Amino acid sequence: MRPRFDHITELLAQRGEVRPEEGYWQDFLVEFHHNQRVASVEKSAPSAFLGGLRSWFSEVSPSKWAYGAGLVYATAAIAFFLAPRSAEVNMLPPTPVNHQVVPAPQMQPLEQPDTSPPSQGNAGEQAF
Repeated sequence: MRPRFDHITELLAQRGEVRPEEGYWQDFLVEFHHNQRVASVEKSAPSAFLGGLRSWFSEVSPSKWAYGAGLVYATAAIAFFLAPRSAEVNMLPPTPVNHQVVPAPQMQPLEQPDTSPPSQGNAGEQAF
């Protein structure tokens, strides 16, 4: 049964006149917060995770399976590279090291440069 236009206009007119009793909204807010706290305490972290995981897999679609397979592949690859491996270590016998210090050879003093004036040369020649 569809409501008539007259009935709808009467309900809309009454909407402006009807008010909840004093303190209704404050009581509603207190009760709402109380119910929220109770619900969050009852719901533990593992059950929340499993519930989310269950709802994620409830809608089976190819993209979700691809994402799941990619996540499993990435986890396996990370585990493979981070897993410790036992390596064979070949211990060589210690060898003695010769710590003999050899003195450096004596160096000859440098020759003094020639300070005489350069001689006159032919054209195109340079005197050094």
